[in-house]
Amino acid sequence: MTTASPTGRVYVLRHGETEWSRAGRHTSRTDLPLTEVGREAARTAGRLLVTLRGEDAPAPVVWTSPRRRATETARLAGLEPDAVREDLVEWDYGAYEGRTTPEIREDDPGWTVWTHASPGGETGAEVAARLDHVLADAERELADRDVVLVGHGHAGRVLIARYLGLDATAGVGFAFDAASVTVLGHERGVPRIDLLNAPGGLVEPPPPPADR
Repeated sequence: MTTASPTGRVYVLRHGETEWSRAGRHTSRTDLPLTEVGREAARTAGRLLVTLRGEDAPAPVVWTSPRRRATETARLAGLEPDAVREDLVEWDYGAYEGRTTPEIREDDPGWTVWTHASPGGETGAEVAARLDHVLADAERELADRDVVLVGHGHAGRVLIARYLGLDATAGVGFAFDAASVTVLGHERGVPRIDLLNAPGGLVEPPPPPADR
């Protein structure tokens, strides 16, 4: 028996550039504003969302991380958040907050967030557990409308992995650049990626699912 796809899709928007993201410094709890480049990219991402969803689409439900770089991105993209959710924050890097990967590897050779611990921070399983709550709530909304999630890089990649039923570490396989949009859909009820890491300059929407 074929299972119909939900009406809506999940649109995942990563915040725009900050001074730390431009420098490759791991940023979780530190509450930074966007750079001017980041602000312009957020506006462009908002136009992309309109292109992807259609100008006449019903208003989506919008949830955002509480960090300034996410809420500012949402505002500049023309989104009005329905909720600010702590469970959408970035992966907590603990003692590695504010450090670049080369700096971390001076003390912890071969370190990546996907394969090594971050002292005092979160594990991949902990990040996945809170994002599973976000996805469970989103699933209830998708029967009627789209969901837009405004958040962060590593956490966003974990969210994509969890949407597909994969472990958190599978997030390493998904690019998710600043101010990019990823679209998570279904094919006959089976989760799939409709669009991955789309820059704001994209002008053509992806084709709709075959059974929509």
